[in-house]
Amino acid sequence: MSRIRVLVVDDSVVVRRLVADALAVDPAIDVVGTAANGQIAQSKVEQLAPDLITMDIEMPVMDGIEAVRTLRRSGSRVPIIMFSTLTERGASATLDALSAGATDYVTKPANVGSVQESLASVAEQLVPKIKALVPHRGHLTGPARTTGAAAAPGRAALTSPRSAAPSRTVRLAPAPEVTRPVRAVIIGSSTGGPEALSRVFTAIGAALPVPVVLVQHMPPVFTRQLAARLDRLGGATVLESAGEEELRPGHVYVAPGDHHLELRKAASGARTVLTRTAPVNFCRPAVDVLFRSAVQVYGGDLLAVVLTGMGTDGRAGCEDVLAAGGQVLAQDEASSVVWGMPGAVATAGLAHRVLPLDEVASAVVGIVHAGARTPVSRPVAHAVRGPIAGIGALTPGGAL
Repeated sequence: MSRIRVLVVDDSVVVRRLVADALAVDPAIDVVGTAANGQIAQSKVEQLAPDLITMDIEMPVMDGIEAVRTLRRSGSRVPIIMFSTLTERGASATLDALSAGATDYVTKPANVGSVQESLASVAEQLVPKIKALVPHRGHLTGPARTTGAAAAPGRAALTSPRSAAPSRTVRLAPAPEVTRPVRAVIIGSSTGGPEALSRVFTAIGAALPVPVVLVQHMPPVFTRQLAARLDRLGGATVLESAGEEELRPGHVYVAPGDHHLELRKAASGARTVLTRTAPVNFCRPAVDVLFRSAVQVYGGDLLAVVLTGMGTDGRAGCEDVLAAGGQVLAQDEASSVVWGMPGAVATAGLAHRVLPLDEVASAVVGIVHAGARTPVSRPVAHAVRGPIAGIGALTPGGAL
């Protein structure tokens, strides 16, 4: 199998060398070229045909955001990972780049520690993302095979046609014997999630008559910016959770970076609780932590939605939602940037429906309005199998 060809774009010679050296340690990756700004990158893309691009945001002549727009307008679907700073300005610019068509991002190492520590930090963030976005050279994107129902076609994600792994078989969960009311919607997403969430919330439009709680794998600062952007898209009030909020219909609560978001019983139904216990699935916040705690409060009166993302976070939580009698939706392979999280749910037979991204919003609205109960009434206790505590350690925000 040939190596993954990467183009590194950054106006700093030091950073270009840092990224190239960090990637050089992996035998599956080949840095085929570098560029000092977005304009030069355009010609390098045509000359070198890279499988993936790492792109700085702030550069002279043509910055990273404009470079992404130009590449997408030209028809390029090569995955682009933005190189961002962990600041308010960096987070805002990164979300702009994702809206323009960038695929994912990593944060630059802080100006502390040795060169070796910086190299290790860059490699730890970049290598898994590169391999997830370009997992198997030579395989073309194809729709997932669905058992029990036909998978509807979806809009392809902005990735290289060579970036998709072979399709896996989807096993749909059996329809619930009893249709339960939906008293809360819980959502999990990761790589590709910010744009997917934007499209879903825009399509939903009016506020839902139940609370929505979501985990997007992101570091601090970024989650606050994400909540602010989602708040501008529709009728719902979207906020980054500060903990101890009592859940209200028409509100969306976003887990803050580097904190797990759990739900607890409250007089009005449920309240939020933030913790910094060990990462779960190498992530903090983790989808499984939210989903399992939601089952403890609401039982099966839940709708769980798992969108695009790396890894398997959310699979165990969906198992508990399903066992309690709740409903589960997962994004399909064709419309996912990375079909890791939703794929883990869909191929385990834990999703009642596996949908293209553009059909998720209408499905959520239909299910919620079919049995929503407002205001939230007495919580239903439900035991969760196994501990919530996770393993491993990770930089703040978890993997994307």
